[in-house]
Amino acid sequence: MTDSVSNPEGNVASRQTLLCAALLGMLAVMLGAFGAHALSAVLEPRMQQAYQTAVQYQFWHALALLATGILQRSCDARLLKITALLFLAGVLLFSGSLYLMALTGIRQLGMITPLGGILFILGWALLAWSAFRLDKQQDR
Repeated sequence: MTDSVSNPEGNVASRQTLLCAALLGMLAVMLGAFGAHALSAVLEPRMQQAYQTAVQYQFWHALALLATGILQRSCDARLLKITALLFLAGVLLFSGSLYLMALTGIRQLGMITPLGGILFILGWALLAWSAFRLDKQQDR
């Protein structure tokens, strides 16, 4: 296991990831409240559901980024930096396309959503691989 004190690159990556996690979490709460209060009377039920799905996935991946940022402090941050980027890009494509679709009514934006889902899956796979490697590093 890499000592976070002797791993300044990991500390910087961790700070960046934790900042992104906090901002995405805060934004998810704000967007969720906006959707529940300001948009509930405006959006048709299907678009309201798409909007809420975007909020939900954004929030879950803010938590995933939080875990990733914490892990970056205690192990090799290179793979976890890619994990964080995958989660961020996933939120942008998945949640972003659903937000835009719900607000504009342009249903073709839904074609972008699965790309974000794929990035989420890849991010979770890399997080699992990182956890596996962390366990192997501790066994030495």
